[in-house]
Amino acid sequence: MSLASLIAALALAQAPASAPGAPRPDLTDVPPPAPMAAPLARILIASDSTAANYGASAYPQMGWGMVLKCSLDPRVEVVNLARGGRSTKTFIEEGLWTGLLDKLKPGDTVLIQFGHNDADRVKIVRFTDPKGAYTDNLTRFVADVRAKGGQPVLMTPIAKHVFLGDRVQETHGAYAQAVRDVARATGAPLIDLDADMMGAQQARGEAGSRGFYLIYTPQDGVARYPNGNTDTTHINEGGARLAASLVAGRLAFLKLPVSTYVHPASTGDQPILGGPRCPGR
Repeated sequence: MSLASLIAALALAQAPASAPGAPRPDLTDVPPPAPMAAPLARILIASDSTAANYGASAYPQMGWGMVLKCSLDPRVEVVNLARGGRSTKTFIEEGLWTGLLDKLKPGDTVLIQFGHNDADRVKIVRFTDPKGAYTDNLTRFVADVRAKGGQPVLMTPIAKHVFLGDRVQETHGAYAQAVRDVARATGAPLIDLDADMMGAQQARGEAGSRGFYLIYTPQDGVARYPNGNTDTTHINEGGARLAASLVAGRLAFLKLPVSTYVHPASTGDQPILGGPRCPGR
């Protein structure tokens, strides 16, 4: 078996579909928070379950979009439109992209992160070819946001927790590269969350980084997973806080108009607060 085949087999074997009590996509269908009055800036998020909002019943699962606010000036509004189980294809087909455009105002920043579900060949309705429809959809997203006076920011999909020996493995391959290629072709700013999260995992090692994902044993005593869980894709509160800090760090570095209001939280160990509250707020 080739190294690439082995990595793919590991990722499939550890996929959330086979995990006890695996999260359901509809857990992200929660009421949005009330709009902020006169925000200094707005950030809209188009993405999947790794960024989405969750209700308290889904805890410890959280999306990084829930705590991005902790790295922003409190007067910046985050409009998190990410939904679980969506690919670029189904986000369009279900009208979610049109819904985002309807909310988009000139000057808004739009973070665009897909790929996990675009690679899904089991639920084939989600699938897109990385060199075909996936690239086309991302290119469309960039053009649509610009046409309405917004600032698109492309993001590679957040890395999974897959190790071979002591080395974290790339599992997004052609999809992450397609995002980089579209960013280069369109001139859109890029946040390489795949590479950054892989780096964060490598720095901590396999055992030290598994605590960012929904990986538990029965002995961990997590109420939602009394029998344990082996989800190497979705992140818990600690993973959401780390990912949001990585996103914010790159967003600040991009020197966009919104970057003035970005104050990245630490990428070290952050307090676990039992939900999306921000320390000190």
